[in-house]
Amino acid sequence: MRKFLDKVKHRLEDTAGHNGSQAAASVGPSAGSAANVGPILDQRDWYMYRKQHGVNLGSWFVLERWIADSPFNNAAGPAQSDLDVAKGQNAKVVLEHHWDTWVTDADWAWLADKGINTVRIPIGYYHICGADPGVLKGTDFADLDHVFAGAWARLTNALATAHRYGIGVLFDLHAAPGKQNGDAHSGTSLEPAFFKHARNMDHALRVLSALTTHLTAFARSHDPPLPNLVGIELLNEPQPGGHDDELKRWYADAFRALRAIDPDLPLYISDAWRTDDYAGFVKAWAQDIATPAAEHARRLRDANDGTAKTFARVTGELEGAGGALVVGEWSAALNPGSLHGAPDERTAKRAFVEAQLALYEQYCAGWFFWTYKKEARGDTGWSFRDAVEAGNSRFLEEIGFLGPWAKRRAQAHVAQKGASNVWEYEHGFKQGVRAASADLAAAG
Repeated sequence: MRKFLDKVKHRLEDTAGHNGSQAAASVGPSAGSAANVGPILDQRDWYMYRKQHGVNLGSWFVLERWIADSPFNNAAGPAQSDLDVAKGQNAKVVLEHHWDTWVTDADWAWLADKGINTVRIPIGYYHICGADPGVLKGTDFADLDHVFAGAWARLTNALATAHRYGIGVLFDLHAAPGKQNGDAHSGTSLEPAFFKHARNMDHALRVLSALTTHLTAFARSHDPPLPNLVGIELLNEPQPGGHDDELKRWYADAFRALRAIDPDLPLYISDAWRTDDYAGFVKAWAQDIATPAAEHARRLRDANDGTAKTFARVTGELEGAGGALVVGEWSAALNPGSLHGAPDERTAKRAFVEAQLALYEQYCAGWFFWTYKKEARGDTGWSFRDAVEAGNSRFLEEIGFLGPWAKRRAQAHVAQKGASNVWEYEHGFKQGVRAASADLAAAG
């Protein structure tokens, strides 16, 4: 399998100038884009449909004090959020220094060498004011454009730099106008008001439209064009409370707005911890401080356990709808109570990680470890870099987004030959991919 995929990748690199269409990861490509479907696998397809082995570049743009503490040294009280830093002394200098040093070429090279093929970059709406100053109007960050204007050039440079290393990029709206959850990583230390005022939800749509417009324009106009824009996550960890229906309507409005800008752009949604209800992304299981690490690992390996059944069921539903299941954030961190009594805590934690990976590899189109690194070294539960350097291995690239890929090929079939027998075509396509993958894996 490795040899085959390497050959395909080399072939794609030989045709780097080809600019094909993208299909959606969580939501399939729009019907209107079917006629533009290109060869069986082009460069954009490679970035989109391979299994995503990723990390979150946490606290690069949206700061989190427990990950990177130094940017908060001169922050205004309570010194927990981006807004606090922006209102502190020398904010522009502090932030731009952090943006330029937290992730460098050495980090990209290290990630590529360890088999990471995709990164998730959390951003706030205020980080795109360099492309559209209007996103700050009437918000908590009004009049702070001079502090954040330089972020946009760093974001686009991240996309271009990632491409040089063969890494895809998923941009995640981590901080929305009004704040969509109660955490400081949603931009402010204020109370959440995203769902309380319609103007915040409406403004978030404007932000996403601006982000989509400027990102896709940059990717197309870059020399060479950049095929590694994996997608946009509409909203990180929303906490709708009693506003669940409003969130669903907002998602639908966002789909329509962004599809009008780019019908092929992959769009990701967060399930608000209700996987079956949203039929989109994996449910975050509740932390159980009384469950030993070994039992956590056993349950993840057990096909009859609830977590594994949820993954299997939702994966099947999404594949049939032209979607795919992606784990946006996971880690090796366990409550200390889960490690109580373990003869070797490091071995127990590693078994837990390996069980998670096995589950994700079986059922998911991708995963993103939270987070890439921490300023204070040595945390193997939350820092991917520390965990790998403590002992782990590279990851095999493979086709992971079978549902969207099959839908894309079926649309091409309809565009070229009509709708006759399209169900049989799509079914046979999936069978063929699975059979080829199994045969190639067996052949080494």
